[in-house]
Amino acid sequence: MQVRADLKHPPLIALGFGDKYKLVKAFQKGGHIVGMCGDGANDAPALRQAQIGIAVSTATDVAKSAAGMVLTKSGLAGIVASVKEGRVIFQRILTYTLNSITKKIVQVLFLAVGLIMTGHAILTPMPMVLIMITGDFLGMSLTTKNVRPSPTPNAWKIGQLTIAGVSMGIDELVFCASTLAFGLYPRHFDMDTLRTLTFVVIVFGNQATTYTNRERRRLWSTRPSSWLIASSVGDVLMASTLAIAGITMKPLPVSMVVGTLVAACVFAVILDSVKVPVFRRLGIT
Repeated sequence: MQVRADLKHPPLIALGFGDKYKLVKAFQKGGHIVGMCGDGANDAPALRQAQIGIAVSTATDVAKSAAGMVLTKSGLAGIVASVKEGRVIFQRILTYTLNSITKKIVQVLFLAVGLIMTGHAILTPMPMVLIMITGDFLGMSLTTKNVRPSPTPNAWKIGQLTIAGVSMGIDELVFCASTLAFGLYPRHFDMDTLRTLTFVVIVFGNQATTYTNRERRRLWSTRPSSWLIASSVGDVLMASTLAIAGITMKPLPVSMVVGTLVAACVFAVILDSVKVPVFRRLGIT
């Protein structure tokens, strides 16, 4: 069989033994991602070569062994379900990656900004460990979030994703730095109290960006998963209790803790208004 190189208008012909494999190779040579569905032993080479090799439920053992996925029910409806599930998984990975970029930007730059503003390190080792613990629990709970599959095929856009993460991180950095400035100048907190405020504002700020990053549309478009809500409530309660009671850190006034939490909620709404056009422009869906 002679297969046209461009395949812009592939001929409709009867394919003989081995022709399916050649056709898959030709499509791949043209830069296409190829999916192949088959059931017989003669389909095995093409199923193995294709990026998406699918064997139907009644396929031979050879075809099933060569395929990357085997349908367990008759018909082809399982392919649609698999595509949807794949896009759901991709969205969860995308959210986790975006959230990680945002947090790294905030934590590194905020320590530098705080050092410039106060002339001292604004976090001691223990609060840093607590921030890592609360952030990890919140990040892991994102893997259970309710997801809307994307309407179009997904692709890794590392450049756009990095730009979006940096943008979100800088916004949170402004929020954290503004809160620290409020405690430093109008309130004239001492250095130990400022360190407690830094701990609280990072934890609460991470909550805001997490809820904003989890949804490509407005943050209230889908309900957060029960695990995410439970993790979020636990993080807020733990951080508030430690800060107010002064456990491993200097106590912070209740009014300041509550005020920071309210400010974080307002910040989440504002950040969400900025996020939607940014994500749309970068093509993150």
